[in-house]
Amino acid sequence: MNDAYIYDAVRSPRGKGRKDGALHEVTSVRLSAQVLDAIKTRNGLEGHAVEDVIWGNVTQVAEQGGCLARTAVLASDLDESIPGVSINRFCASGLEAVNMAAAQIRGGSGHGYIAGGVEMMGRVAMGSDGAAIAVDPSVAMQSYFVPQGISADIIATQYGFSRDEADAFAVESQRRAAAAWDDNRFVKSVVEIKDRNGLGILGRDEYMRPGTDMQSLGALNPSFREMGEIMPGFDKVALMKYPHLERIEHIHHAGNSSGIVDGAAALLVGDAEFGRMNGLTPRARIRASAKIGTDPTIMLTGPVPVTEKILRDSGMEIGDIDLFEVNEAFASVVLRFMQAFDVDHSRVNVNGGAIAMGHPLGATGAIILGTLLDELERSDREVGLATLCIASGMGAATIIERVG
Repeated sequence: MNDAYIYDAVRSPRGKGRKDGALHEVTSVRLSAQVLDAIKTRNGLEGHAVEDVIWGNVTQVAEQGGCLARTAVLASDLDESIPGVSINRFCASGLEAVNMAAAQIRGGSGHGYIAGGVEMMGRVAMGSDGAAIAVDPSVAMQSYFVPQGISADIIATQYGFSRDEADAFAVESQRRAAAAWDDNRFVKSVVEIKDRNGLGILGRDEYMRPGTDMQSLGALNPSFREMGEIMPGFDKVALMKYPHLERIEHIHHAGNSSGIVDGAAALLVGDAEFGRMNGLTPRARIRASAKIGTDPTIMLTGPVPVTEKILRDSGMEIGDIDLFEVNEAFASVVLRFMQAFDVDHSRVNVNGGAIAMGHPLGATGAIILGTLLDELERSDREVGLATLCIASGMGAATIIERVG
């Protein structure tokens, strides 16, 4: 089989996902098009240069509906002969787009792909597409459905993470993100987003709160206590599933959970022939990918079993991985990952994560893979693993290694 390589990775800055956010005036299609144009321009792509654009976006309604991927291609400077396909694996959509592209390349279906994703959470509200697992009682009752925030609190309760531990993790995420921007660690990949007049509107992640400390977080009320304990009482659902727990400890709030933001990201993936045809040098090889289903109630533990699977399938051990990017959907997700593998925080999310910079659902997987690649190069490391928890109980992971 052909090896699949990463040739480039770009992303937009992440804007606050609300009406006063810097990117709010930009549609999902236009934001996607600007990122696609950056890939095209940076790599001199002409004509039918890639086989397909595989594009993740989670809430596929309204302006994010109707195969947004193809619409974004037509709105961009890419040749109209390039098709597009939209995919949805919830929070891992952007990473799964890359994994699908790599699988197509390994199977001999084309030499090159653009893969990534977008989510304009300030324009298309999360959950506005509906979800049977949440709204169909026959499915929700069968799966013991609870909202993700409750799931994050179940993880904290099950594995013994305190409010202080989660808050300390969040403070460190903010510190690392601010330090990374101050050290220009993101400049290789971040492209300034412009308005219709060509004027720059955002060149830096907007959501960060570098002044965050334990005191300011300590003043926040738990976000999911009321829906858990009072109305509609999701704690009771969880305790039916996990009767060994006496109660659910609600430790998560806006400050130690991922931010709602707008953003897009893309990676250029191809085989060795693609590089020769376009005069490009690969930066990393996609060594392995994996996905798995997990308990749908606790829901967010997927990074642990999918990492076990990808290591087992590729004949590797946790010690073979130099750096990790574990999406910070909630603090307890990453705390559980580090606990399960006894991995030091110095090797995990070294430039901060979604708690500090935000989590644009369909794009995040592509964002963290690009961040991982940049950091491997900056710190002169060789092998990295990116992984995300996924709604409804799933996990996805990708291992890359530098080349050249």
